[in-house]
Amino acid sequence: MKAVCLIPLLVLALVSVSLADATAPATQPTTKPADMPADQLLQQMLRPANGPVAQPLQPILNPPALDQTTGKMVVPNSALPQNLRREGDYIRDRLGRLTKSADGTQMEFTFEADGRNMQDPPVIILPNLKLMAMENAVNSANRDLRFRITGPVTEYKGRNYILLEKVSVVQEPTQQF
Repeated sequence: MKAVCLIPLLVLALVSVSLADATAPATQPTTKPADMPADQLLQQMLRPANGPVAQPLQPILNPPALDQTTGKMVVPNSALPQNLRREGDYIRDRLGRLTKSADGTQMEFTFEADGRNMQDPPVIILPNLKLMAMENAVNSANRDLRFRITGPVTEYKGRNYILLEKVSVVQEPTQQF
């Protein structure tokens, strides 16, 4: 009998708690500005805070420079000068690999170190049928290919280019177990 009397009391208590929550004032801040004219509110927002005063920015003494070869900004004195070959030089039977340029728009030939010319920068390959044959060989192979190339070198905006005349894939020695 007491349990039957307690059920309506519990229901009544729950209803009164939910009604009290609905009629209580909101504790979250409103998104409406105070009853203040717009120009006064703007002046209040533009007024500096009571903290430290911001200092104006100082000009950069050594600004980044534009790289003539890529057209991108580079940090000054960060790039080492590249060993360029002179216009008209001829590259004969040099080993290396076909790679994409940093921006992915051109193909480069990266030389293997041969003990003598260990600091040869990559040369950009001028498009021709020999380059197409190299790309086809790389795409159809299931391993990294090495090439032996020959051709004349040109120079433009601080980079070397090569027009391929002769290209051959270097066969790796087979390993026997």
